Amino acid sequence: MNGPTTRCLIVFGHLLALSLMISPAHASRDQTEHWTLNLYIENDLFSETDQDYTNGIRASWVSPDLADYLEDPALPGWIRTINKRLKFFHKQKDGLKRNAIASIGQTIYTPQDLNRTDIIEDDRPYAGWLFFSMAYQTRNDDQLDSLEASFGVVGPAAFGQEAQDFIHDLRGFEKFRGWDNQLSNEVRVILLWEHKRKHKYIYNANSRFGFDLIDHGGISLGNVRTYLNAGAEMRVGWAILNDFGTSALRPGGDNTTPDVIWDPRQSVDRNWGMHAFVSFDARLVGHDIFLDGNSFRESHSVTKESIVLDGAVGLSIMYRGIKVSYAHIFRSKEFTQQRHSHSYGSLAFPYTFR
Repeated sequence: MNGPTTRCLIVFGHLLALSLMISPAHASRDQTEHWTLNLYIENDLFSETDQDYTNGIRASWVSPDLADYLEDPALPGWIRTINKRLKFFHKQKDGLKRNAIASIGQTIYTPQDLNRTDIIEDDRPYAGWLFFSMAYQTRNDDQLDSLEASFGVVGPAAFGQEAQDFIHDLRGFEKFRGWDNQLSNEVRVILLWEHKRKHKYIYNANSRFGFDLIDHGGISLGNVRTYLNAGAEMRVGWAILNDFGTSALRPGGDNTTPDVIWDPRQSVDRNWGMHAFVSFDARLVGHDIFLDGNSFRESHSVTKESIVLDGAVGLSIMYRGIKVSYAHIFRSKEFTQQRHSHSYGSLAFPYTFR
């Protein structure tokens, strides 16, 4: 087995091991104690391209509803130890539901021309981002607040080249030849807060048909990305989950927990659901390392656009504890030299342990 493939398997083995460390093997089997595992895969091969934001993966554990973040036994002990050092958890409002989320993931960015080995001045830099995130959420029936911190590395230590080469070997595709020009290794941090509000228009308990609208707004601060964002999602269909939307692999997206009597993950005789959704997100961008380049070393960079728009259409299907969602995402130009807008596909596989 060649070196890059071996290193790729090693990094994914580490990701799997971290996921198992987070795994709530000791969690109660009471139906209020369901944990959810979310798996996300994003790739622009769904649009028959291989450039810009070209691949993303993430695995996330979403806790059941917690009484609190400090003593609830559903949380692994090491997470409770961390939370006890976070003073803002020590005074908590009653009447809210709480969830903790732990995630690991990787994203990859490449220019358009895979054959050039020099720096392509009018195209984006090669870059990979390998990260671990912890998020805390509080919610009631119609509002959700997410606070998330992500820590990781940009550069060769993110194994972007190894991951892409591994997939291209499997699929028999040509490899990108310019990875020697990728961004240098730097430790990166993102702090994010996002607020979501749900407007319920129709929920028919007999037919389980309904539709709703979820708007959101937030802020991201850090040396990876800094931005303000706002947007909305509309869903229509049967047995729509009482959560806060089907998000792509973006910070603040995880929120799936069983919460209603006709949720397919809890119902005995009505164990399926399906809905379509459309969404958009607008970002006012202050910093983006994948376009602005390294902070502490000389590196290739391009002139970023200040406003970036995402639109998505998709379908979500659930049977028992398994849910499959697909969204096709259309993104406006992210930098001035970019020749055209970009699109990619996003697959989500949430599984709730019953």
